[in-house]
Amino acid sequence: MNYREAMHYIEELRSLGVVMGLETTKELCARLGNPQSQLKFVHIAGTNGKGSTLAYISTIMSAAGYRTGRYISPAVKEYRERFQVDGRMITQSGFCKYLEPVRAAAEAMASEGLPHPTVFEVETAVSFLYYLDKKCDIVVMETGLGGALDTTNIVENTLAAVFSSISMDHMAILGDSLEEIARAKAGIIKNKCYVISVKQTPVAMKVLRQAALEKKGKFLTADISRAKCIKYGVTKQSFDYDRLKNLEISLPGRYQVENAVLAVETVLALNRCGFKVSEERLREGLLQTKWPGRFEVLAKRPLFIADGAHNEDAAKRLAESIRFYFTNRKIIYIMGMLQDKEYDKVIRSTFELASHIITVTPPVEGRALSAIDLAQAAREYHKAVTAADSVQEAVEIAYLLTGKDKDAVIIAFGSLSYLGELMDIVEHRDTIRRDTHGRSEKN
Repeated sequence: MNYREAMHYIEELRSLGVVMGLETTKELCARLGNPQSQLKFVHIAGTNGKGSTLAYISTIMSAAGYRTGRYISPAVKEYRERFQVDGRMITQSGFCKYLEPVRAAAEAMASEGLPHPTVFEVETAVSFLYYLDKKCDIVVMETGLGGALDTTNIVENTLAAVFSSISMDHMAILGDSLEEIARAKAGIIKNKCYVISVKQTPVAMKVLRQAALEKKGKFLTADISRAKCIKYGVTKQSFDYDRLKNLEISLPGRYQVENAVLAVETVLALNRCGFKVSEERLREGLLQTKWPGRFEVLAKRPLFIADGAHNEDAAKRLAESIRFYFTNRKIIYIMGMLQDKEYDKVIRSTFELASHIITVTPPVEGRALSAIDLAQAAREYHKAVTAADSVQEAVEIAYLLTGKDKDAVIIAFGSLSYLGELMDIVEHRDTIRRDTHGRSEKN
């Protein structure tokens, strides 16, 4: 199997959709020798902030000298981003190598009348084989959807169950109340593991504490109110946390301090599990952490930012950051959303800060909300809305709208599925601009 054939197989599996439950994954992994049982995990659930928290924790652990696996979903620019060791994604040949036995086991199951594993179940099994073969000391993984019935939840050797902000999302699957959603996510808590959470709403906090108590886990709160001397910025931010002074992070966005605090508390818990991390390495890992598509600065003239805010809670956090960093500046939005997301609430949470809204259609077959439909929804709140025919056109329109305003800011947000293409377009355009500017200066 070559990489083209592998990706064709993965695309075929997407037609199976999402199936909640663990039985198929358990059967698949059992046929592969249960590779997950020989690995140790930090398991992350939550509605917003999972990816950034994963990035902080895994980068710190790598900086401390531990071979660290990352399992993330979704990818932004390249499919293979899902599978990483020490920040480097799996090679094409490596992906084919681990997919071969998984595909064989999956097809054997189907031939015996069992359900064929879905794409996420296959990918999860591939990841376990990969991390085991690479002799990972620890694997940091985020849930794909929910917790209790998420495919990743077949893992048992969980050292720390970590919870970023929990809010309303995927209600059709997880439940239509915050209590139900929190209970679903609390399902990743394993017997006697550490349970670390940001300060949640009282309802969610009660659910997590009760679940930790039932599993005899030690509950720790990563409380943002204990972060002092916070200095915010678009390129670097710093804060004190208890005895740790002047911790620095390079990820922008006001909410990133909370994600970093959650990572710090998790690493301190891992210290008690035998994974010793010095203060120097913790600092190094925090500062080195990169994470695409989360209030990421793509270009500076004008400032162009990409953010994966795709639900109400994330949109409110994005709006908070815009108000904080870019008061009284011209703001141009590029938005792309999926049909099954709360796009109306996202618009309501952000529209008043924009001078113009440009909509695009994400490349997600069957789930994408068309640029025209999103524009129609946005016009209920804002009079300056344009539906673009492509991401390329959206970028060009946005740059035209900035005009000669050097303080203008372009912010692309919504579904991560279109941000990879957008990043490539902006990077290419910015490279040409800098090269042209450099030549004109020499002349």
